Amino acid sequence: MPRGKNKQIRLGDLYLINDVSRLVNLSQKRIREYEKEGFIKPVREKNTNNRLYSAFDVKQIQQINNLIHERGFTLACLRNLMVLAPCWNIFDCQDKEECPAFQLPWRPCYEVREYKSTLCNGP
Repeated sequence: MPRGKNKQIRLGDLYLINDVSRLVNLSQKRIREYEKEGFIKPVREKNTNNRLYSAFDVKQIQQINNLIHERGFTLACLRNLMVLAPCWNIFDCQDKEECPAFQLPWRPCYEVREYKSTLCNGP
């Protein structure tokens, strides 16, 4: 298939950064900045190490962009907000006491998920 502006690569329910950039109307650099800040955690494709974004990641990027541009939040403010509002509050977890992320509240949920299963459906 020839490369073109309308071509969208979709791997299952995952998107490449180029496609996400077009979907959310942000530069790839800005999306990588959100990842560096810890707001999203895309998976990596094993063979190419490409970032693969879920539909949740895309929604998260849109929400972050909305908070910055529509509500006037800064990246520093959003980092603090994420520390103050852990995943069990954001996703209204009913079984939080049993979740490893709840038991390790000083670590972001996605970091805990790298070595233990968590109960939330979050990022």
